[in-house]
Amino acid sequence: MKDIFITGMGIISAIGRGRAATLQSLLHDRSGIATITRLDTSRREYPAGEVQLSNQEMMQRLSIPQATAITRSALMGAIAIEEALQQAQLHEKGTLRIALVNGTTVGGMDMSEKYYLDFMNNNDRNAYISTHDCGACTEAIADHFGIFTHVETISTACSSAANAILKAAELIRNNRADIVVAGGSECLTRFHLNGFSSLMILDQRPCRPFDAQRSGINLGEGAAYLVIEATETISKRPGTKKLCQLAGYANTCDAFHQTASSPTGEGARLSMTAALKNAGLAPADIDYINAHGTGTDNNDLSEGTAIVEVFRDAMPPVSSTKAYTGHATSAAGSIEAVISILALQHSFIPANRNLAIAMPELPFTPPADARPAKLRHILTNSFGFGGNDTTLIFSACNKDNTIPQPGDGTPTIQSTNNDCTVGSQRLHSRQPTTAQSATNDCTVGNQQLHSRQPTTRRLAAKHTTSRRMTTIQSPARQCLKSVPVTTPTQKMQGSCHQRHLPYTSLTQDRFQYRSHCAKNGWTTPYFMTAIWRPL
Repeated sequence: MKDIFITGMGIISAIGRGRAATLQSLLHDRSGIATITRLDTSRREYPAGEVQLSNQEMMQRLSIPQATAITRSALMGAIAIEEALQQAQLHEKGTLRIALVNGTTVGGMDMSEKYYLDFMNNNDRNAYISTHDCGACTEAIADHFGIFTHVETISTACSSAANAILKAAELIRNNRADIVVAGGSECLTRFHLNGFSSLMILDQRPCRPFDAQRSGINLGEGAAYLVIEATETISKRPGTKKLCQLAGYANTCDAFHQTASSPTGEGARLSMTAALKNAGLAPADIDYINAHGTGTDNNDLSEGTAIVEVFRDAMPPVSSTKAYTGHATSAAGSIEAVISILALQHSFIPANRNLAIAMPELPFTPPADARPAKLRHILTNSFGFGGNDTTLIFSACNKDNTIPQPGDGTPTIQSTNNDCTVGSQRLHSRQPTTAQSATNDCTVGNQQLHSRQPTTRRLAAKHTTSRRMTTIQSPARQCLKSVPVTTPTQKMQGSCHQRHLPYTSLTQDRFQYRSHCAKNGWTTPYFMTAIWRPL
């Protein structure tokens, strides 16, 4: 089986444009969560992580004419891919088969909701009608670069970008492509801001993943992509460097509920266990878990329960970075993949920002500050509606571009003077942490970065909340053998892992499928969609 490597990555999010800006925000504890200013909405009580560039500014950076009908998701995706291609030194396709696999669910909804009345009443904005669906977003990105021989869109809600990375590895291993650019892009829209609000899972304060007093999500937007290829292709491109290995991956679907995670974390457990098996690693080999960690009551308890069940006595550090970027929904998996690779490269564990009181239901406490650590293998989770759960494992390359083997005994950085460093950079200095610590200031050199109260752990009364999520046991947990689909267009049939649910490739099939399920009282998940374009 071919070994799969990452040779380039690009990112844009609320904490900056590019890898360098992202790294500095993580090391210096700079969050992008703030009052909404760019999205035209009245719901400004909900903070979010917005990319601090207008559409016009992004078009100018990409040299796209201002009159072009293009969406925000496509623009952010193009900016991130441009950075990834530059790092991978991939400037033209030549004879290589280069694929683009893009994860998005919102697609062009931002322009559809903006110009809907024009669509209905006049012809002034009709050019934006064709930019609405998810595949159109991918096509716009592909057309901008003109190097892709295979173009594919995956839409599985918040696991979309992670599934795009998974699919990239499969395309290479099955000789369908030589190089794949994979990830996701998602812009903020009123559509999904109001949608998440209707689910009552948005927080009016900065989100607090894995905190006993967490109360919901801060939405975000952004894009991130990886350039993925095998050793055989890398050897043909002089100067190409391996950043890390995509060592393992898995996707499962427990189909527990349309939006809620299983209380037992069944899907998450299956996904992590399968990814470890795929990578040939044991739980004890994982040095850090970048959790899905949305800050909702349901997700954090479900995911935390699954992590405890999988890792037991070999529990690695766990943190969520969504308090920095916001939850970028379909793009979250690739944004957090880039963050995980940055952590591998620069030997640090990102902070679980805003953590004050650890969850009493879980035996682990995520780090409230970034900390140095020698990392070999990182596991990152992305979980979507309908129980569509995906886990990726990235492994560091040694100086000779080999992969460290399990159990090689590489030590964790230990500091003797309570100074925390990442490489040669002093990250922060503080007094030893105790429950009654008087100060917990973090500095770089003489610059104070942030000050917060020390993290405490409440072991007494169990956290309660007035908000309850109703869960439904559905016959959809059982395998559905067939679903009538009557659209004339080409379809891809398949099924999810374990508790099976079939999926089809086209948006119009989605409505027929849901209608069929509704008649039988079943719960339907989100779908994996694929659109191919031969060139």
